[in-house]
Amino acid sequence: MQVPLLDLKAQYSSIKSEVEAALAEVMESQHFILGPKVEQCEQKIARYCGCSYGVGVSSGSDALLACLMAENIGPGDEVITTPYTFFATVGAIARVGATPVFVDINPTTYNLDASLVASKVSPKTRAIIPVHLYGQMADMDAVMSVAQKHGLAVIEDAAQAIGAERKGRRAGSIGHYGCLSFFPSKNLGAAGDGGMVVTNDASRAEKLKCLRAHGSKPKYHHRIIGGNFRLDALQAAVVSAKLPHLDEWTAARQRNARKYDQLFSEAGLTKADNARQHVVLPTVTEGRHIFNQYVIRVSSRDPLQAALKNKGIGTEVYYPIPMHLQECFAYLGYGAGSYLESERAAKETLALPVYPELSDAQLSYVVGSIREFILTEPSITSPKQAVPELA
Repeated sequence: MQVPLLDLKAQYSSIKSEVEAALAEVMESQHFILGPKVEQCEQKIARYCGCSYGVGVSSGSDALLACLMAENIGPGDEVITTPYTFFATVGAIARVGATPVFVDINPTTYNLDASLVASKVSPKTRAIIPVHLYGQMADMDAVMSVAQKHGLAVIEDAAQAIGAERKGRRAGSIGHYGCLSFFPSKNLGAAGDGGMVVTNDASRAEKLKCLRAHGSKPKYHHRIIGGNFRLDALQAAVVSAKLPHLDEWTAARQRNARKYDQLFSEAGLTKADNARQHVVLPTVTEGRHIFNQYVIRVSSRDPLQAALKNKGIGTEVYYPIPMHLQECFAYLGYGAGSYLESERAAKETLALPVYPELSDAQLSYVVGSIREFILTEPSITSPKQAVPELA
């Protein structure tokens, strides 16, 4: 049996006529840069996220960059974030000339440990970028408390978390900015790169619109220095066509996650004995987890991944090297052991297929293959059992 990590063709076949009709409208209009399709998409996404404004941009990476630029963050400034994330989070901080300051993760949620944020605030701190990793929100109450006390901007990296909720509020709606990615593999993906910043602040939204068009308003009049961060109308049309299906797809991902939980438990893989390792499953600590990824932990991660590949099962490691150990950030002076939970997660985590169109037979095949590996590759070393994060 073949079980790819993601099958976008299965999704496309179910909505092909809607997407093609949306694209045809843009082609007929020949209005490709910004315009009414982008404006409609911005309004729909902002409303979905519980925000007043949406600003379409060229990618989730550029969304982060534009927010830092909007706050005039640059050389001499510090931004607090997590080392366990996709490169764009930390890369954006470095690109504006600011210094990333890391906070280790909570080992249950993989999000930054909000209880550690206050200890990293200095006179140079200008902003906090919490990352809602894998589809579950960070502890935004704690983050906002620190930010309000010290007058810091909060830029939510919600690239993997559109529609996720914590205490009734959606990802991107709590901080000063929420950054979304429409990369094709995301729960809501475009047909290429695309992103959006959502916010409840009218003046910040207006500045972002200026920044994404080289800082010009009106055209050819440049008050500030910006960049070319605009969302294409074709990508906006695809995202708008897919948006009505997002909650249905999220429910299917959540169903698949529950099925995995059940199958792993029935297979006896969630508790270690004296002979073999166990599998640590994802934990939903509070609110709505949208399962952009379903991530397990095992001590023999790399051999397991190789065994699953041989079985025709796609997996992915998010992420094998924490940001503080990346070569390009060596100038920050961190070494192995600086952020133990992030480093441990980088060695033990493995994302399994969880996309909506998976069948029960495929889910059973994945768990059965993992059980077969564990029974034939016993280990007395098991992943550290995480302590649940307090809601």
